[in-house]
Amino acid sequence: MLNNTNRALAGIAFLGGVQAMADIIAKACSSPQTAEINAGSRAATLMKWVHLGMLEGSALVIVAALISPEVGVAFIAGGTAEAVITYLEYKHAKKAGLASDLPGTET
Repeated sequence: MLNNTNRALAGIAFLGGVQAMADIIAKACSSPQTAEINAGSRAATLMKWVHLGMLEGSALVIVAALISPEVGVAFIAGGTAEAVITYLEYKHAKKAGLASDLPGTET
């Protein structure tokens, strides 16, 4: 059972995992909106960079969980939640962009 201090730390760790995963994937990939707009020219490499960002983010979230085992589950939960959400966003962006006949912003 978590005491009040550990409960507060668990919430912070959860959000830390969410933020870390989102930032790391965004750093590797740009944004789902840009990916959708330019799927025609980026589709070949888009998911490669999403996967690399997820590997990097996962490794760092795991390190944080090992450093702070008292809140490790919260780090993992936050990172996992954000990884799933972001992965689905990029999968949708790629699919919608490839289905669109609108021109992208890159040549």
